[in-house]
Amino acid sequence: MKSPPPKSRALIASRKATNILFVGFCWLTTAVALLALAAILISLFKEGLGGMNLHIFTMDTPATGSEGGLRNAIVGSIMMCAVAMVIAVTIGVLAGTWLAEYGRNSLYANVVRFLNDILLSAPSVLIGLFVYEFMVAPFHGFSAIAGSFALALIAVPIITRTTEDVLKLQPTALREAGVALGTPHWSAIRQILWKSAGSGILTGGLLAFARISGETAPLLFTSLNEQFLNFNLTKEMASLPVLIFNDALSAYDDLVRLAWAGALIIAVAVLGTNVLARIITRERRPS
Repeated sequence: MKSPPPKSRALIASRKATNILFVGFCWLTTAVALLALAAILISLFKEGLGGMNLHIFTMDTPATGSEGGLRNAIVGSIMMCAVAMVIAVTIGVLAGTWLAEYGRNSLYANVVRFLNDILLSAPSVLIGLFVYEFMVAPFHGFSAIAGSFALALIAVPIITRTTEDVLKLQPTALREAGVALGTPHWSAIRQILWKSAGSGILTGGLLAFARISGETAPLLFTSLNEQFLNFNLTKEMASLPVLIFNDALSAYDDLVRLAWAGALIIAVAVLGTNVLARIITRERRPS
């Protein structure tokens, strides 16, 4: 068997060297990213665990030098995120379904997709200003419902895009099977396509939740803050992101510790929600 000519050997050696350099560069960038992530998590858990105690969940935000916790901020974040997700999931799933199943490539659908992409990349501070002008300034007061609406505007485009993409991946045979059984298109979507794409839609909802759970700027313009526990959505309401923003800049160590504890709670909540969703939506592989 003849050996390759010198020119071919040089080309093969050059390609091998290029491949080694590229793979090495990929390993290096991955290692740098993982090291940065590890440093963030280590500092978060180190500082956050130092501020954790039972009072965090049983007492409200304290005055400087007093004993207190994050109960009002935790409850406020849960309430506003819950209302925002109800609004966002309802609108996002319906909008994504319309784009995938009815609008398709029509001019109006393309315009909606374009606007959705703009809203997807819009800075959250601009969304906060928008909601402030329409839901805060006219009523001369901050409110939790305005904060929830601002968070919903951030979550809607994520859920819309995810829902559309997941529905487009569903086999055409599912739609044909529904039509063959004599069911209307909307019924086939509700009973067949949504169930088939349920895990993907849930993933989109979790991505949206992870995005809004740490947003601070929209809440500064809408719900502002409240030192005490409040269940009235028409009034100001505390939230963990705003509390972290305020206390992290404080010159008092006790408030800084509360800010670290709040950051740890948000990180654990988002991580736990994603892990739980992975477990729930995990598909069984055929044995």
